[in-house]
Amino acid sequence: MIYTVTFNPSLDYYVKVNNLKSGIVNRTDNEYITVGGKGINVSLALKELGDESFAYGFVAGFTGSAIDDKITETGLAHEFIKVEGQSRINVKIKSITETDINGTGAVVTEADIEKLVASLKARLKDGDWLIICGSVPAPLDDRTYETLLKKLKHGKNINVVVDACGGLLTNTLKYKPFLIKPNIFELSEIFGLRTLPNTRDIAACARVLQKQGARNVIVSMGADGAVMVTETDQAMYVRAARGQLVNSVGAGDSMIAGFIHEYLKSGNYFSALNFATAAGSACAFTQHLATREQIEYIESLML
Repeated sequence: MIYTVTFNPSLDYYVKVNNLKSGIVNRTDNEYITVGGKGINVSLALKELGDESFAYGFVAGFTGSAIDDKITETGLAHEFIKVEGQSRINVKIKSITETDINGTGAVVTEADIEKLVASLKARLKDGDWLIICGSVPAPLDDRTYETLLKKLKHGKNINVVVDACGGLLTNTLKYKPFLIKPNIFELSEIFGLRTLPNTRDIAACARVLQKQGARNVIVSMGADGAVMVTETDQAMYVRAARGQLVNSVGAGDSMIAGFIHEYLKSGNYFSALNFATAAGSACAFTQHLATREQIEYIESLML
């Protein structure tokens, strides 16, 4: 079974504004609301690909209730733990450029995390997958995912996937996650790079993360594709399909879903990376998460 965890779900309010200007009243050309949160996106993308998953998260207030209702409508199996505060509303402005205004999120306490741990312990079995993605709300810190894995990994042979920034990611490496997926900007931040690295340097940085504990590392590079180093000592690069960027939100989450879907089917790292890159590209070319047909079409262009 595949489980996803989203500490900081959201309602994402998308607005399209032609030629956004600061300091004046702007009128929207189009607007819509979706559920956001990286783990939730992974679960929804997996569902589209025909893979069953169970989504965990923390929700609060009327926005949290709306998130729960919208996920229930999708038919996705989930358990959202109710906490204090208000789940965030993120504003995604689409104009000449993309501008995101992300909220802070609900108040998640140690007691709330213990509820999550108890529920996961009751469900997790050897061979299951646990995907932990995204940011954590204040006042939680960059030891949050590390602490969660410390409580869960003892005596459990589970495949962990982590997609997060900075210390949230690197602090988990001691627990030997099956896969981590920083993007090129997050990788540069981790290593203090002043300029974006080329593919050879990306692979070298990824190998350092392997030495620190990660079994497999994918570094996503947006329109430039993805680099992967594997626990079988392979280094590979996949070029992304070309197309018109519509919405970059969820592309990285779709990559994770695409990789797991194909890896579980074939056990082949290269075909999994290729399908993952197609899934990320297809998402970027659509208004929200891509359909299976869209992903398979993009993959056919990459062969």
